[in-house]
Amino acid sequence: MKIEILGAGCPRCRQLVANVEAAVKESNISAETTKITDVTKIAVYGVMMTPALAIDGNVVSMGKVLSKDEIKKIILQ
Repeated sequence: MKIEILGAGCPRCRQLVANVEAAVKESNISAETTKITDVTKIAVYGVMMTPALAIDGNVVSMGKVLSKDEIKKIILQ
């Protein structure tokens, strides 16, 4: 599983990174986590509001800091 956090590095983006890392650890899954801060690369995903979360190339959330539990529900589907 490839998880990408898209955002410029603002406090909300950093919180989403922390929540993703906690969710992955607690779910005990193997996942590659990447932070994408380049605005051009973020735009390729069609994201207009950050932070955003993409899993395996599909944007599952944008403009919102998902909680650890919300992320766990998404990655365990």
